[in-house]
Amino acid sequence: MKLATGRTSLIVAAALVAALVVIKVGLLKGDSAPAGGGRGAGAGGGGGTTSVRAYVLGTERMADRITTVGTILPNEDVDVRSEISGRVERISFAEGSRVNKGQVLVKIADDELRAETARAESRLAIAKSEADRQRQIFEQGLSSQSEFDAAMNAFNVAKAEADLVRAQLDKTEIKAPFDGKVGLRFVSEGSYVSPATPITSIQDDTPVKLDFSVPERYAGRLKAGDTIRFTVQGTSRTFEGTIYALEPSIDTATRTLRVRATSPNADGALVPGAFADVEIVMQERDTVAIPAYALVPELKGHRVFVYTGGKAEARSVEIGTRTDQSVEIVRGLAAGDTLITSAILQLKSGAAVTIAGIDSLAGGP
Repeated sequence: MKLATGRTSLIVAAALVAALVVIKVGLLKGDSAPAGGGRGAGAGGGGGTTSVRAYVLGTERMADRITTVGTILPNEDVDVRSEISGRVERISFAEGSRVNKGQVLVKIADDELRAETARAESRLAIAKSEADRQRQIFEQGLSSQSEFDAAMNAFNVAKAEADLVRAQLDKTEIKAPFDGKVGLRFVSEGSYVSPATPITSIQDDTPVKLDFSVPERYAGRLKAGDTIRFTVQGTSRTFEGTIYALEPSIDTATRTLRVRATSPNADGALVPGAFADVEIVMQERDTVAIPAYALVPELKGHRVFVYTGGKAEARSVEIGTRTDQSVEIVRGLAAGDTLITSAILQLKSGAAVTIAGIDSLAGGP
């Protein structure tokens, strides 16, 4: 019994010694391991270096391009109506033709007005003769002031009545108010018309006007004399126009500024009422631009990474105009900065980097 107990004690002691030897060996292996751990640092890690591409910033010539939509308008546009009521005696225009200012378009029957004009002119002649006679005898002292004043008053009334009838007679000829193109007619010879009856329309389409609106941020940068370009459906031509007027205030409902331009339209290719796609190229300026793929969007803006002293530095930037390949930087970068253009989603500010190559503005990462 004592012999078995002693043997058990020896076995336990041997096991303890073996365990101590294993622990010692493990400690020795741990001391010989690298201080940074057994795994290599990844891109942006504390102990690794990330290879990146870069782009050295310079100044670029850029211009804002505003694209919007507009409507072609005639230079002048009126509905032709008669100022008096009467029967249409003659129509002197062809539908869709061009007419000159002052050309008679429609003649209203004037028989009654001619008779009234003759009567009024006869009364005027009698009143004038009486006024002249009263002046002579008044100057000779043979009549009173009241008699002379009554004669002059009768003359003035007769003259006003004659002028009124002649004016009514002139209105029987409906004339074109300006050079232009007449539309469809809605009356025939023999029709009875009144001031409420539409006869036709006339438009001056040489030049045409173009109405469009721009966002309020451009309100202070547009001015009369600026050039615009626009296209219309049905043709591949690009037309040019010149801004000549701007609304004095911004529309509070749409937050846009209404602008009006004019275009020559010498060949009549632009039809009033047509829809137009408008492009305005603002004045070019020197600015800093970066490749669009180097910009990282954030919740409250945008950021980029800049190479500084072997490390990546994160910077918040304010952007301006965008093109297909580049983005204008309004604030946050300057010419001469070295922009990191690759591995930007893996980088952290302060990460060690090496430059493997230099990009151009048009080139990819």
